[in-house]
Amino acid sequence: MTLLLNDARDTGCTDVEHAYHATVDGDHGRMETRRYWITSPIEWLGAQASWAHLPSVGMVESRREIGATVPIDTRYFLTALPAQGIRFAQAVRQHWGIENALPGVLDVAFNEDACRIRKDQGAQICAVLRHIALNLLRHEPHHKRGITARRKRAGWDRDSLVQVLTG
Repeated sequence: MTLLLNDARDTGCTDVEHAYHATVDGDHGRMETRRYWITSPIEWLGAQASWAHLPSVGMVESRREIGATVPIDTRYFLTALPAQGIRFAQAVRQHWGIENALPGVLDVAFNEDACRIRKDQGAQICAVLRHIALNLLRHEPHHKRGITARRKRAGWDRDSLVQVLTG
């Protein structure tokens, strides 16, 4: 799959029916260009029986300009989406937004990266407890504060803790 998509990109996709979309974002002192290709004729994969509900494959090339440095990252996707460039681009961006959101909240609110629990199942147990606490704090309806402030308040005030635990 990667060889076909890379060859198609390098030849301007002249031999492959595809959809294409590009975005340019500039933020935090960098310029990022993302190019999206998605194609539906995937009989060449030879795995149609095992991937019966797989209508498309796609590729995303991200180019970030940070000063003189220009790293280029290429990712490949198996997708159930139709071959529509804009829709594929939106799905990829939403996917990474979800991927990046949870670890950020866990690290900021619970300082998860500083946790040194490594023995036996301790790390997994603590991760589950953090997720439970995060879900309880997110569903606490009485305060419009951030997760860190809600967690601290529940730790300092017994009534706040009861509100978090009972909803």
